[in-house]
Amino acid sequence: MIVVLYSSSTIAAVVVKVEVAIVVAVIVVVVVVVVVAVVIVVVVVVVVVVLVVVVVVVVVVVVVVVVVVVVVVVTTATARRIK
Repeated sequence: MIVVLYSSSTIAAVVVKVEVAIVVAVIVVVVVVVVVAVVIVVVVVVVVVVLVVVVVVVVVVVVVVVVVVVVVVVTTATARRIK
């Protein structure tokens, strides 16, 4: 039969190591959560910016098409009246 005796300083050192490990684990989890949250926010902002750019491009294209159609119609009508 083997009897192992632990001194109080050894037990205290083990307890401190466990507490430090828990604190480090909590810090790592918090950092990971913050990084993931920041990445999600950045992705959402990029998606919103891309959507705004797409909407602006569509509006500009529609305005250009309307202007071209109006110019063609007015020019055609004016040319017919002149003849």
